[in-house]
Amino acid sequence: MIEILDNLDLLSRPHLDLTTVAMNGIAVGAPATSVPRGSIVEAKSSIVTRYRGGTNIDSEYYAADGRRLTLDEVVDHAALSDGFLYCTDKLTYKVQGGTVVGFAVYGPHLSHFAHLASYQEFLTAFGTPDRVHENEAYGDLMAYDAYYWGAKKHVKWDAWDNRVSLINFGGFEGNSGP
Repeated sequence: MIEILDNLDLLSRPHLDLTTVAMNGIAVGAPATSVPRGSIVEAKSSIVTRYRGGTNIDSEYYAADGRRLTLDEVVDHAALSDGFLYCTDKLTYKVQGGTVVGFAVYGPHLSHFAHLASYQEFLTAFGTPDRVHENEAYGDLMAYDAYYWGAKKHVKWDAWDNRVSLINFGGFEGNSGP
């Protein structure tokens, strides 16, 4: 198993066999309960019907009956069913049926690609995507979402800051084609 975080150049490959890589020691197909509990800082799960949180605000989770849920309850539910596990090191695991089906990398890990100063340089480094979606707000181009179906990968190029801001692999919407 190749550790992605030790080989960040793998993230730019337009074709990648996800059965050969791991993120922080966790492979696609691993039980979600194998994600180190101490690294999980937030979770999303269908048990949560209302959420409150944000910058400098402690996360609050509420069930359908209005009862406040603990982070542990939400993590347990997500890890055994469907959801997302967000970790302190800007890594996220997508979970379906208690199994890790994808992962996302963002934050400081992506400084590996800081030398890319334009969308054209991004395309040269990552290759031509199978699909590109331009995100606009109020007529301004905000980002390009590039999908590479051979790697089951989505890469977001931030058009305002000229940088890679997100890479996710695996079972995320759009990663496997139309």
